[in-house]
Amino acid sequence: MSTTYINLTAKDGTGEFRGYLSLPASGSGPGIVLAQEIFGVNKTMREVADYYAEEGYVVLVPDLFWRQQPDVELGYSESEWQRAFELYQGFHEAKGVEDMQTAISVLRQRPEVTGQVGVLGFCLGGKLAYLSACRTDADVCVGYYGVGIEAALNEADQIQCDLTLHIAELDKFCPPEAREKILSTLQGKRNISLFVYPGMDHAFARQGGEHYHRPSALMAHERSIAAFKAVMGPYYDLSALWDKHCEYEFATRNVDHTMATMVAQPYVNHIPTMTGGVGYKNLHHFYTKYFVNSNPPDTALVPISRTVGATQVVDEMIFSFTHTCEVPWMLPGVAPTGKRVEVPLLAVVKFRGDKLYHEHIYWDQASVLVQIGLLDARLLPVAGIETAHKLLDETMPSNTLMNHGKN
Repeated sequence: MSTTYINLTAKDGTGEFRGYLSLPASGSGPGIVLAQEIFGVNKTMREVADYYAEEGYVVLVPDLFWRQQPDVELGYSESEWQRAFELYQGFHEAKGVEDMQTAISVLRQRPEVTGQVGVLGFCLGGKLAYLSACRTDADVCVGYYGVGIEAALNEADQIQCDLTLHIAELDKFCPPEAREKILSTLQGKRNISLFVYPGMDHAFARQGGEHYHRPSALMAHERSIAAFKAVMGPYYDLSALWDKHCEYEFATRNVDHTMATMVAQPYVNHIPTMTGGVGYKNLHHFYTKYFVNSNPPDTALVPISRTVGATQVVDEMIFSFTHTCEVPWMLPGVAPTGKRVEVPLLAVVKFRGDKLYHEHIYWDQASVLVQIGLLDARLLPVAGIETAHKLLDETMPSNTLMNHGKN
């Protein structure tokens, strides 16, 4: 990924303004104009731009406050909040939308942009994303907790592109009556998707912010990428990328090749045992010492189902092996028992662009412990290898544990 600043010439001929440009590792891709919060093109907005560049987009963040004060970069202290609101109150909305169109047009003309151009916005930028859907030639628009959209709903009939809005239920800048007006006006339209995040306040997606809520931010990001990809790509064969990663893990057992399929700072979390690693160095160490070369020779993955989404793959499989060596990531500290293990396993695999970002791996640890003889299924409502067998044969008896412990 590479970044730079470029100059844009205002449509009305009144001057030039800067824009922060972030390019994906490939050097090209669809374009996104990122409309700022009221704090200017600050570190937060640049990090968001870089985040979307990692997803495969050419991202431009125009300086929308340039007519009042060029190159604003505010933080979140009380005095900076006050200055941000002053700039917001003095913002010329119509000119701001013109500047958005200028940025869209500039991106379309750049050699790095292949295909279409969308808009993404937060706070003030959330409304500008909505207005861009109404007034510009953007191909798709996504807005987070836009302020004042309810005052511009008379323009909704002008929306020609796909529009996604993320709405915080407890947003003090979008009170319930405003939210309901937005929902009642826009809901049900073919090209508009509305998502309300229960219990969330304004800026729930700003990492490090007072109202940041990671689960909601992750869900919103997944929906945003899905909206952009549905219209303009980029398109990656996530299924093939995941298969190649697994080949390096389990067939060729090559740690460096495995890591090469991943982003610069990936992570792996085996949920039942909390094993894995966060970041390149830690994960490389984990793969080398505890995973890639620590699986028994007869380890096998039998696929049952696969779901491929906009940014992730969900694999359902049977994981099997004979416990002839220690398996530190699944059975840390447990000496080999020679027992056969077959257990249903679920992998939720997230990508950024064409690189694997993280793995969340789930299985029933109680079933594994029963199968190697460390847990007595007669004493607890747990099952052993039957869980794998029933996944393959749904006609096997159900509810066999429901009478456990009863006379």
